[in-house]
Amino acid sequence: MTTERTEDYLKAIDTIIEKKGYSQVKDIARFLNVSPSSVTGMFKKLTKEGYINYEKYGGVTLTPEGKKVARSTKEKYSVLHEFLILLGVDEITADDDACKMEHAVTPQTLEKLTKFSEFVNSKDEMPKFFRHFMEFCEKGEISDCKKITGKASLSKNTRKECE
Repeated sequence: MTTERTEDYLKAIDTIIEKKGYSQVKDIARFLNVSPSSVTGMFKKLTKEGYINYEKYGGVTLTPEGKKVARSTKEKYSVLHEFLILLGVDEITADDDACKMEHAVTPQTLEKLTKFSEFVNSKDEMPKFFRHFMEFCEKGEISDCKKITGKASLSKNTRKECE
């Protein structure tokens, strides 16, 4: 089981390598806003755990396991970020929240969020329930046909009335 810190470092290394073709201590320090000595200490730990290949004063590369963790973390971030944007969360908040949530989300929840986002985005027109949700977020009230008593889902008859 990896830690948040491990995932953040591996994700940062992968991101920098994708952009520059290589990564060094100073790149990671800048990217994560930490000191170079902190990066060096973490690189020693990540090397020992088999996530990276690191040579002092040289570059760093990800091992296959390190790349797997980095890519998985980036995928979680991407799904969470897209979902939050879909809900109407602003870009900066979505970025910050997705970075925090990516470490805690379970595979089951991530799969459901992915499928939900795919479902909503696959339609030519936004599903009605989602338009109603966005309207509720904007106005703070539920129109008469959308009010539900209790926690039961809408019946088929009620759904037809609201279409």
